Amino acid sequence: MGVILAGGLSRRMGGGDKGLSLLGGWTILERIVARLRPQVAALFLNANGDAARFDALALPILPDGVPDFPGPLAGVLAGLDHAAQAGFAEVIVVPCDTPFLPEDLVTRLRAGTQAGRGAVAVSGGRRHPTAALWPVHLRTALRKALVEEGQRRVETILRRHDFAEVAWPVEPFDPFANVNDPDGMAQAQALLNRFPAA
Repeated sequence: MGVILAGGLSRRMGGGDKGLSLLGGWTILERIVARLRPQVAALFLNANGDAARFDALALPILPDGVPDFPGPLAGVLAGLDHAAQAGFAEVIVVPCDTPFLPEDLVTRLRAGTQAGRGAVAVSGGRRHPTAALWPVHLRTALRKALVEEGQRRVETILRRHDFAEVAWPVEPFDPFANVNDPDGMAQAQALLNRFPAA
């Protein structure tokens, strides 16, 4: 099962939904869906507020189950809770601002897991904490960290549960390049101009 994390406030993009920004004639979210949908049995969008703004994606919406926009961990938890009810053993989560996601993301993350651990993507020596494969059995520990401890940093949880690292090359481009702000959008457009198949 896959979950695209789009529940944030996009402050660096000036608010709104950065995943709905156009890049080469498609929204960033449309690009992510096209890459991720073939890799998972079911795909969901973690988003808050009026779900109608995402109608064009034809994806079921999973809102945060924890109030006050506590960050991506709330979206991860929403995905794990739904997966447990639906009978899935794992959830791949990706951020809503990575339009060039690898088409072998799930296969390689799954291959990197061992003995119930999760796996996190790495490129150029940098971990991408919101591109990770989460075992559903971690949902109880995640709820405790998020709700009782007030933990907000994904990286802290990944370290605590010893997630495996799975590396991707960054040539000819980093598949985890993200669009966090207008400069990131300009860089993504330049990359798309150079590599139209991206």
